[in-house]
Amino acid sequence: MKPILPLLLATAAFCVLHAEDKPKSTPETTAKPPIVKTEEDWKKILTDEQFQVTRMRGTERPFGKIYEEFEKQGEGTYYCVCCGAELFTSSEKFHSGCGWPSFYDASKAKNVLERADNSHGMRRVETVCKRCDAHLGHVFEGEGFKTPTDRRFCINGIALKFVPKGGEAPKLLEVASDEVQKKKAEVAKEGGTAPGK
Repeated sequence: MKPILPLLLATAAFCVLHAEDKPKSTPETTAKPPIVKTEEDWKKILTDEQFQVTRMRGTERPFGKIYEEFEKQGEGTYYCVCCGAELFTSSEKFHSGCGWPSFYDASKAKNVLERADNSHGMRRVETVCKRCDAHLGHVFEGEGFKTPTDRRFCINGIALKFVPKGGEAPKLLEVASDEVQKKKAEVAKEGGTAPGK
């Protein structure tokens, strides 16, 4: 019986070590987001900097004007600047000193997708808006911040739209897929009205 104990301990240690190596991502990392637009369509509704960060996977300068504004913002909610999906709230916000907005958790986990990012010779976990695939930033674990999750969502402020508590949430960008348009037409036909575009 005693020789089995070291084997069990070694197996448990192996599982723990390798479980920590894998990013916490959902199986939907290859799923197509509901909002799909061409680069030209995105350029029509975003500033040049918003486009570079959210659509081209860029990174804004640390400790910039947007970060200074973020540090001063009170209670409220942070939405995707591209499609209006809720991403974070001030309840998960914390000061990390890294120069970019930091949150310890996503307020609506269904809207923030995590996926492996092996670009630039690094192994990281990228965070994107699940609705429109906007690049938000990266999430890091085990840095020792005294937060409930010991995770840091390091987010580009330009990718966020802040709405103070009690303010009106931005309108969600409409899903314009063929499936949605077909369903709208079916519902309108059943209701006896012409479908709206």
